[in-house]
Amino acid sequence: MVNISSIEMESGKTSILHSLDGRIKIISSILIIVYVVYTTDLIILSIMEIYLLALILMSHISLGYTLKRIALILPFGGVIALLQLFIREGTVIYTLPMGITLTQQGLDFGLLLLFRIVVCITAVVFLSSVTPMQDLINSARKLGVPREFSMLLSLTLRYLFFFYEELKKIRNAQKTRCFDIRNRRTTYMWRLKKVGETIGMMFLRSYEQGEKVYFSMLSRGYSDNSNLYAGDKKLNIKDFIFISITLSLIIGLETSHYFSIV
Repeated sequence: MVNISSIEMESGKTSILHSLDGRIKIISSILIIVYVVYTTDLIILSIMEIYLLALILMSHISLGYTLKRIALILPFGGVIALLQLFIREGTVIYTLPMGITLTQQGLDFGLLLLFRIVVCITAVVFLSSVTPMQDLINSARKLGVPREFSMLLSLTLRYLFFFYEELKKIRNAQKTRCFDIRNRRTTYMWRLKKVGETIGMMFLRSYEQGEKVYFSMLSRGYSDNSNLYAGDKKLNIKDFIFISITLSLIIGLETSHYFSIV
């Protein structure tokens, strides 16, 4: 099952990629995403996807679990890629009912966009699978992310797990009372009412918890000048090797693509 807890458990595993500095993993993922958005070669995109999947396998992360996460995110961008078949002008290759046409240019661009989306999603899934969330925030802070933004992310992270646990308690309580949102024996309006009550209950609990946490933070000296603590971790040889491999792959693929055009 894909949820916040399972993602954090995956990031806590032990492997050579898990042990890399978070800054290196963030920079490497950004480099891959930027290059993927830049290139228009489907072969290069396929190689980058294979490279990312190889890194995931090296991290002892289940490939099936990774594909599930990719499949959950893909529809949000996949719809945009699918629409390119119908909205992009060009040579008509097929005509659907009601005068809807499919163009060759739309098919080519939609396929390119789909490949880009898949590789970018895989890069994000890889980064989140080998780096704990708090480590991501600390690493981003070291890379120059504003203090206020990193503090906000850190607090949001803590609340995510609290909200998830509270939602589990509410859903378990509903199950013990035989409530099922998919149960067609009950009226739609009644089910909608119960969902609304759940959302309202979550809002009230989050507000109350927010007040408690804020006063607790104030009693411990929190102020506008407070900062996150991040240990001083130095980069070592394996960090430089990893980013060198990623850079070499990108430069090598771009060089071979350039000479193939020339």
